Amino acid sequence: MVRKIYKSIAEHPRVKQIGPGLITGAADDDPSGIATYSQAGAQFGFHMLWTMIFTYPLMVGIQMVSARLGCITGRGLAANVKAAFPRPVLYCIVGLLLVANTINVAADIAAMGEAMRLLVGGSARLYSVAFGLTCLGLQVFLRYETYVRYLKWLTLALLSYVAVVFTLDVPWAQVLQGALLPQLQLDHYTISMIVAVLGTTISPYLFFWQAAQEVEDLRSVSARNGGANLLPHAEAVARQHLRRIRWDTYLGMGFSNLIAFFIILSAAATLHVHGITHIDTAAQAAEALRPIGGPATFAMFSLGIIGTGMLAVPVLAGSAAYAVAESFEWSSGLDAKVHEAWEFYGIVAVATIGGVILNFTQLDPIRALVWSAEINGVIAIPIMAIMMSLATRANIMGQFVIRPRLRNLGWTATGVMAVSVVAMIATA
Repeated sequence: MVRKIYKSIAEHPRVKQIGPGLITGAADDDPSGIATYSQAGAQFGFHMLWTMIFTYPLMVGIQMVSARLGCITGRGLAANVKAAFPRPVLYCIVGLLLVANTINVAADIAAMGEAMRLLVGGSARLYSVAFGLTCLGLQVFLRYETYVRYLKWLTLALLSYVAVVFTLDVPWAQVLQGALLPQLQLDHYTISMIVAVLGTTISPYLFFWQAAQEVEDLRSVSARNGGANLLPHAEAVARQHLRRIRWDTYLGMGFSNLIAFFIILSAAATLHVHGITHIDTAAQAAEALRPIGGPATFAMFSLGIIGTGMLAVPVLAGSAAYAVAESFEWSSGLDAKVHEAWEFYGIVAVATIGGVILNFTQLDPIRALVWSAEINGVIAIPIMAIMMSLATRANIMGQFVIRPRLRNLGWTATGVMAVSVVAMIATA
């Protein structure tokens, strides 16, 4: 019976259309993101909820641009940058992305191991190794379509943060006020938190991943059609793809920000109310919830950390691998055999295992998150500007250059990120 229900849901046309947008959005709520959102709720209560409403259209705009670039050109983001800009620009951006993603992988794997230790006891480091090797094995040995299917279902782990809220006594009038009419003093701490939330929500690795996954989808369709070349798209086919991208991205980014909203809300309704205003890690947030929200709240929060980590670690490692492989014109793709794209899978292994190894060094995971956020914030600005430049060029996009509404939204997102980085540097 369960199998029939699963199959009927999985084969539904709308569900089959869900792909890069949903996975990208869900991966944005990784354990390090959970830590940031938990700190926002613990420190400022309900007064940071507005950030999730504010960032939603910005996320949609810039992610839609990256998806359209991948779909229309049939190339990932790094390959498009390589074709239009000097090599030093490409290598600098990709190098920083690889470093930032590896540090982020380390922080996420550490959080997953600590969450498992809190749930069942044992060694957090041993669990971290197991999680890292499991994520790596899934990427290397599963076919792309099977792998993506698992990633789609892993997004359901994030619903635990919605469930957490409904185990609490929430003052919904204050929630509404915090979401629509926040009362904030724009001092150093407030600006720093706003910058942290923006940097966590709009991250460069998401741009590379979504563009690459659109290319993977094209390859998958081509393989089902006997290897036929699908580019350039016929106008009707292209518009069908763009409609699917629009729907998928709206849904994925909406899901991402909804979950982040509930994470902030759960921390505000528990930790902030009880005077706990400083949280460094997602696991610390879960542990702090245990005496306040009870065992069920603690367990759901901890399981959510593990589930979203299993989703985010492959996205972080995979986006770095796509960027490096495209830069050097290596074979890439999760549908390729290891011997066909060994350089691509080698970068996946370097990012994942490198993250595991960092957990056995003296690297402070909190400092690692700060470094990762700072690097992401700095490189996001030129990447977003380059994406916007590419998406408006007729020699790259043909008749599908982005229209004024999306162009304005994308440049607004780029401007907001630039202001956030300036604010981060000014208030450091």
